[in-house]
Parts: sequence; C-alpha cells; structure tokens
Amino acid sequence: MEKKYKVWIEGTLVAALAMVLSFIPLQIGSSFEISLGQIPLTLFALRRGWKAGILSGFIWGILHFPTGQVYYLSVIQVLIEYPIAFTFAGFAGVFAKRLQNSLTMGNKKGMTTTIILGTLVGVGARYFWHFVAGVVFWGSYALWGMNPWLFSLVMNGASALATGIVTMVVLLGIGRTVPALFIGKK
Repeated sequence: MEKKYKVWIEGTLVAALAMVLSFIPLQIGSSFEISLGQIPLTLFALRRGWKAGILSGFIWGILHFPTGQVYYLSVIQVLIEYPIAFTFAGFAGVFAKRLQNSLTMGNKKGMTTTIILGTLVGVGARYFWHFVAGVVFWGSYALWGMNPWLFSLVMNGASALATGIVTMVVLLGIGRTVPALFIGKK
C-alpha cells in the first residue's frame, strides 16, 4: 500500500481514537472540559505533519455529528465549533520536521521544546475558534451577565489551558520513554 494511504488510514484511526477519548467524562458544567482527544491528534500531527494533522482533526470534528456530541445554536456556530475548530488542532504538525530533526540528532531539549510548541499551537488554534464561537454565539448565555468576551476567554481559556497541560505532560512522557512513536515510518 502506498505511504500516503497508510498515513490517511492512520489519521482516520487517530480521529476515531480522539473521539472515543472524548467520551471520558472530564467536563465540569457546560463550558469547561479537558479534551483528551487532543493527545493522540497532537502526537499524530507531530508525527506526520500539518496536512495529515488537519485532515485527522477535520475527521474528528465531523465524528461529533453521528455520535450526537454536537451543541447546536446555528449552522455557522456548528461549522465553527466542530469542523473548523477541530481541523485547526492539526496545525500542531507545523513542528513535525523540527521534531523529527531533534529526535534524529538525539536532542532532548529540542524535542521537549518542540513538543511544547506543537501542543501550544494545536491547542491554541483550536480554542481560538471555540473562543470566537463563545463570544458570537454563546455570549448571551454568559453567567451573571458577564461580558461575552470575558466569559468566553475565561471558559475557553480554562479548557484550553487544562487540555494543553494534560497534552504536554502525556506527550513529553511519551517523548522521553517511547520517542519512536513520534517517528513516522518512511
């Protein structure tokens, strides 16, 4: 089988794993959650690059529909929070080549830095879109009449921070113990 098809199949399986991990209840209220699905998606993006990462993220976003995990206010809100936001999570892969180089050269500090940067970019890009949707669509539901910008920043920022920390800790552990998981076979 051609390499590109193996990568797409791997990405689809990663998206499915990310969706399965989304069923682990780590949600507090309606706005705060730790998204464990970000872990395999970020690992995959750092392993295979941003193109494969965004495709896998897109599939993960689409998988919310048949599993009934979509909160609907309007069509545009749903598009922003599911296909678009989850697609952007795959941008962690912009650091894939840098990570591959660090691993090849045995540069542990470079590996650590790159995993942290990749996680920040992937989580940041995804939650940027959740923040936008929070302001535009969910702002009228802000608690205690809070400013929609502040409400979205606090709620989505807390989720992004928690998701980012958990993703970094797990991926740094993988990088130190089984770095081969970050290396895509040629």
